[in-house]
Amino acid sequence: MIPFRHVTAWAAMAAGLSLAACTSGHSTSQDLLGLGHLRDASGIRTRELLPEEKAVISHAVGLSVLNPNTAQFRWPQIADTEDGATNYCGMVNAKSPYPAYSGWQAYIVEGKVSGGKITSAVVGLIAGGKDIGIVRKMCQKYGLDPGGNS
Repeated sequence: MIPFRHVTAWAAMAAGLSLAACTSGHSTSQDLLGLGHLRDASGIRTRELLPEEKAVISHAVGLSVLNPNTAQFRWPQIADTEDGATNYCGMVNAKSPYPAYSGWQAYIVEGKVSGGKITSAVVGLIAGGKDIGIVRKMCQKYGLDPGGNS
């Protein structure tokens, strides 16, 4: 006969394993928020943006700044990914609707890659001034660097 305390220990371990199997598989807050489809650029080959990709991204970023035609961009390389969603971080020197953010601002966009090229983009976050570090940290979560130290 097996002692009761051994049965209790085995039952507790079996219950723990059962509960672990029932978890949703979300390992990070990004997964829980549905951001798991965004690609991580660390370890992936990179390439220069094509002129038409720069136009797509500058249009998306231009919706968040004043006088977008005068904006100056720094263009870090992009991850050379398959079709789907990807993140891209960069810097723009532009006038902001928020005066404290005017000047160099970091941004992160989610782009749609089709045929190996970014065909659409949406700004996820853009900030300048003392808040530029917030965007840098978000970019780092995806293995990206917006570039520039301004």
